[in-house]
Amino acid sequence: MMTTTTSPDARWTRRRTEKQRRLQQVRALADGVVLPTDKIVAALEALLVSGDRVVLEGNNQKQADFLSRALAKVDPGKVHDLHMIMPSVGRAEHLDLFEQGIARKLDFSFAGTQSLRISQLLEDGLLEVGAIHTYIELYARLVVDLIPNVVLAAGFMADRAGNIYT
Repeated sequence: MMTTTTSPDARWTRRRTEKQRRLQQVRALADGVVLPTDKIVAALEALLVSGDRVVLEGNNQKQADFLSRALAKVDPGKVHDLHMIMPSVGRAEHLDLFEQGIARKLDFSFAGTQSLRISQLLEDGLLEVGAIHTYIELYARLVVDLIPNVVLAAGFMADRAGNIYT
């Protein structure tokens, strides 16, 4: 009887391998799984690759403002042309990302208070809309054709097991 050992097809492990590579980039900044808040900008610059699809919660998470402010501080020379996926575009710094060149494309569901500014950024050529979705469609597409490279989620507290408490 002949047995063969095969390794998983590269197509099936590509995302996992890339995730591990990116996490390795920030290991020196973290204490185990805990990343000090003063290291967030450096971590984002190490984790994000220009052109990435990035999910950023808008106003659905009470702590999302921390992540949006931090993302607006990254160096556009290091991180640029991100494809942002945001259910709700509700904060000024969400659109600062486009003015600074950090982000280029936007898929979203609701803009409300920022809708005028979005139209101005479109007119100025600083923002490209992928699509305006219903919430359900946007969340469904995250597992079909808008699969993110990075998801930025925040919580009030977290533990060393990786649980985030909002």
